Amino acid sequence: MEILTLALFCAVLLLCVIFDASVLYALTAGLVIFSAYALIKKHSFKSILKMIFDGVKTAKNVLIVFLIVGMLTASWRASGTIPFIISSAVKLINPNVFVLMTFLLCCGVSFLMGTSFGSAATIGVICMTMAYSMNINPVIAGGAMLSGVLFGDRCSPVSTSALLISELTKTDIFTNIKNMFRTALVPFILTCIMFAILGFSAGSGGEIPDLSTMFSSEFNMHWTSVIPAVVILVLSLLRVKVRYAMLASIASALIVGITVQDVEFLKFFKIMILGYEAETAEIKHMIDGGGLVSMLKSAAIVCLSSAYSGIFSATGLLHSLKEKTELLSKKITPFGATMVTSIFTSLISCNQTLAIILTHQLCEGNEKNADKAAIDLENSAVVISPLVPWSIAGAVPLASAGAPTASLLFAGYLYILPIFTFIVALIKRRKENKHEQNNKLHS
Repeated sequence: MEILTLALFCAVLLLCVIFDASVLYALTAGLVIFSAYALIKKHSFKSILKMIFDGVKTAKNVLIVFLIVGMLTASWRASGTIPFIISSAVKLINPNVFVLMTFLLCCGVSFLMGTSFGSAATIGVICMTMAYSMNINPVIAGGAMLSGVLFGDRCSPVSTSALLISELTKTDIFTNIKNMFRTALVPFILTCIMFAILGFSAGSGGEIPDLSTMFSSEFNMHWTSVIPAVVILVLSLLRVKVRYAMLASIASALIVGITVQDVEFLKFFKIMILGYEAETAEIKHMIDGGGLVSMLKSAAIVCLSSAYSGIFSATGLLHSLKEKTELLSKKITPFGATMVTSIFTSLISCNQTLAIILTHQLCEGNEKNADKAAIDLENSAVVISPLVPWSIAGAVPLASAGAPTASLLFAGYLYILPIFTFIVALIKRRKENKHEQNNKLHS
């Protein structure tokens, strides 16, 4: 019965992919399917509603932060923070190392914004536009762009995926970020080397556009525009709760928006709700977006996915699969089991959020240390999900930046990070086994 239920859900997801329908339809259908399973298992309608509520309740903090993130990204646009950062960053680009610089710039902007979608729609669009104008291979440039925007989506203090994982694993997000940087250091360096080498074969030519002039038509490009970004970075370093740090950043953006950009008070609040719309057609594709409304779809995805977790826990729907991940964990390490599981959950979920939640549900308890369990999810489900061509985690950033789907093949960071982590886990397991054998011989 369990296999049939999951197969039916997978079929619905597949149909949505084939007909290019919103993943929300599939997730809503999945909620009906799993609720029907609970009814068949003799659970009352009232108890099913409680399961759904309990599941959504686990993600309440994430949902609140999602809405704040939407207002934050809009306020950064209205205050000129994003235009200032992007135009300043582009000045650092050297045409001879364009591919590497694309990766590094996207890493920096995505770390500040905490969203792969938003980063791809801003710095990603700029980098891909320059790649085409400079005759750089768009497949390679797209791979560097996707790798970069997922870097921040994984380890930014305002990343919704990082917040979700900290809530699921009951861990401190700042401890997780420290562990993410530690485990990503070698993969990051290897990725830089890869893109530096690929850059020589990617081609070059053309001139880098003057973005400062373009943005100046609508924004006052004053250095004070960067204050909202500085506020959130400083407060994050001081380990202030993420939501408070974001609210402080929004407050500073409001001040900058009114005093530096001459945005009216009421208009600023309207922008925070509905998003920013540029008056200059030339920059609309680079700067439009953000706002609380822009996060409603993502919030709905988290709500539905979290509702699943409540039903799964109460009905034991995934119990037989969970036993298999436990066996796999003993054979190829807890991270190995998490990585393999995340590949399958990414293939069927079509989005990063559900892949993370399903992987956590199936692998929970395999790694006894909560901090290690959190980093296992960060180094697997978060970066593997975007590699699935039909998953919105990778498809949306590529489409919004104008990069070809084939760029997935060159998203080096997304491959190197889980593979390197798996190799390290295997080496540690081998050393532990050897140490245990030596102890037995000596005792």
